[in-house]
Amino acid sequence: GAALGVIDAHTHRLPNALVFPLTWATAALLALAALGTGDWGSLGRAVLGGLAFFAVYQVPYPVAPRGGIGYGDFKPALSLGAVLTWHSWTTLLVGVFAAHLLAGVVAIVLLLGRRAGWKTGIAFGPSMLLGAMIGLTWARLGG
Repeated sequence: GAALGVIDAHTHRLPNALVFPLTWATAALLALAALGTGDWGSLGRAVLGGLAFFAVYQVPYPVAPRGGIGYGDFKPALSLGAVLTWHSWTTLLVGVFAAHLLAGVVAIVLLLGRRAGWKTGIAFGPSMLLGAMIGLTWARLGG
C-alpha cells in the first residue's frame, strides 16, 4: 500500500504490476483467515464489499470529464473494500468517507496554496489507502 501511495502521488498511476497481485493476495489471505477462524460470513461479506466498492466507483467513470477520474483509482477498490468489509459494512463506510474527506482537504490546501488549479489532477490513490487505514484503525479501536 505504501508503495502504491508514493507511486500514485508522483506519477498519477497505480501500476497493474502491483495492484493485480495485491488483489489476488488479498483474496488468498482473507480466504486463509476464514479457513483458520471458521468465519465464512466475514469472507462472504468481504467479497460483496470489495465488489460493491469497485462497482460504486464505476458509476462516475464513463461520464466524468476526461482526466477527471483515472481508472487506476478504482482498481484497488476491490482489495480495500474487501479488507474493510471483512470487519463490517460500517468499517467500509468509515474508510470510504475518510478517503473522500482526505482528498477534499488535500484539494482545498493545494488550491489555497496555489499549487493546483480547478483542472489540476490530484492523485486519489493515497487518499484511498489512508482512508482504508483510518477505517481499519477505527475497527480495531472497537468502532
